[in-house]
Amino acid sequence: MNERQPARRPGGRSARVRAEVHQAVTALISERGYGNFTVGEVAARAGVADSSIYRRWGSLAALLSDVALSYLNARSPMPDTGSLAGDLRTYAAAVAREITGPDGLAVVRLAVALSGNGQEGLQARDDLRAERVRQLQSMLDRARERGEPAPDALTVLDHVLAPMYVRVLFGMELAPDYVDGLVDRLL
Repeated sequence: MNERQPARRPGGRSARVRAEVHQAVTALISERGYGNFTVGEVAARAGVADSSIYRRWGSLAALLSDVALSYLNARSPMPDTGSLAGDLRTYAAAVAREITGPDGLAVVRLAVALSGNGQEGLQARDDLRAERVRQLQSMLDRARERGEPAPDALTVLDHVLAPMYVRVLFGMELAPDYVDGLVDRLL
């Protein structure tokens, strides 16, 4: 018997539902803050059944983690300018645009809020940090392969990304010269 698997369509209904659910989550976080909405409200906003959300993500915390991770991956492509300084400046500028954009503050708040949401929240927080470190590590490895001295990923996180996140959380501006200055001080 030749059982055929249904063909997955990368741009089909599944992708559309995922995008609508993600948008519903970021809108609800922006409007109400973390912890002030339910899976049912996400489902209603996205126009899907709440059972669809539970079947795909299993829990609200898992959904929120997926939203944050996909946000990081979609908006933070790794630059390759030919130098570590150029790569870090380009990457830092992209992160600054990402976290000050329309959904950026909501995702930053989500990352902070997940930390206080039990074991699932801690795992989501760790997954977000690991993704940022993975992104940075690929850039730093390329620099080392070119023979450039490069700091470790956590040092970049501490000296470039963390100050940007703190400024955004406190409603402070992320001017391009400030972002470049963080990279200059690191290097």
